[in-house]
Amino acid sequence: MRLPLEGTLLEKLRKIEALHAGTRVDGEREAARRAAERIRERLAEVRGREREEVMQYSLPDPWKRKLFVALCRRYGLRPYRERGQRYSTVLLRVPKTFQDRTLWPEYVALAEELGAHLQELTDRVIREAIDEDVSEASDGEPTGMLSDGGGRQAGSAGGTT
Repeated sequence: MRLPLEGTLLEKLRKIEALHAGTRVDGEREAARRAAERIRERLAEVRGREREEVMQYSLPDPWKRKLFVALCRRYGLRPYRERGQRYSTVLLRVPKTFQDRTLWPEYVALAEELGAHLQELTDRVIREAIDEDVSEASDGEPTGMLSDGGGRQAGSAGGTT
């Protein structure tokens, strides 16, 4: 089942890729396919002029890391990590110009859109299934403590260590 938010997100992600590919065609899947193709051509051109460097990325957020790895693979790049490196580390052999002018700016735009989508989806799920108030915890002391009915404050373990 596709959520209405999901369709909107997919459309926005395709438009971001088309923007970074320099295409102006607005035909959903075909535009996305051509955008990816144009970016792969740009990468091949840069590889002909410039040597590849090993770039190291630290991506602790699992959703953003997954997005970055998928974006790299879409353009024929092979992200990896060396044995013993943290799970959040991603290495990539790529021309620096391509990384600076195409790959990283596109990733940042996509990650921003994905983050906004996940935030909106999370807020909606919590609001509908758990509680209307999806705001952050307030600063300072609470004005009134809730009790669980057993003489303890809600959230406390009640035991001794």
